[in-house]
Amino acid sequence: MENEEEREMREMLARLKQEHRDLDSAIDALEDSGRADQLQVKRLKKKKLNLKDEIARLEDQLLPDIIA
Repeated sequence: MENEEEREMREMLARLKQEHRDLDSAIDALEDSGRADQLQVKRLKKKKLNLKDEIARLEDQLLPDIIA
């Protein structure tokens, strides 16, 4: 049974993954529109990368490496 902290971390992880997918869709839509502001796209990509780093950090905390 998982404790409260682990449950909250899993909920946060799910939210971050959804936000990452949403940003990916937004970036694609901007680029496909042909009217994309390159600075805005760059900022969104940077935010997406930061989210990816945070997701990896949370996943590492939830699923620590097992040295075999």
